Amino acid sequence: MNSKSSGSAEALRRRKRLTVAIKQSLRELRMHLSLLNLHVGAHLDLKDVDLDCLDLIATHGPLSPSALARAAGLHPATITGILDRLERGGWVARERDSSDRRAVAIRALNGRNAEVTRLYSGMNTALDRICAGYAEPELELLADFLRVTATAGHSATEELAAS
Repeated sequence: MNSKSSGSAEALRRRKRLTVAIKQSLRELRMHLSLLNLHVGAHLDLKDVDLDCLDLIATHGPLSPSALARAAGLHPATITGILDRLERGGWVARERDSSDRRAVAIRALNGRNAEVTRLYSGMNTALDRICAGYAEPELELLADFLRVTATAGHSATEELAAS
């Protein structure tokens, strides 16, 4: 084997190792973020799925219950129970549409945001510190990678849900 092809083979091996390392790091990140969310939910007396739905409502809301069910990948009957718990806890409000009294929109209430922000402050501070170590072009690359990865995760979820 000549030096050019052996260099090319070594470059392919390095690339494969890096790709495997990225996938492993993403799995570890998912696990640690799941544990963080579990602890945040426990402090707030929210189930994991309640916290996920609250995040969807806060990020994309107001949402109808059926839109929330689709976004969360849950059965509408399950969403009813989640919304009941979130409403009782003062996290969300159900609002009727003035033009169609049957239509309901769910919106997040701002009153308890400080609790959530406080519980995630350790992670947010760590992320600020991590990002401070990167130059702007590197941050743009990382942001693009995460955006594309999130889109790939969304597509994979939709494909699996459809099968």
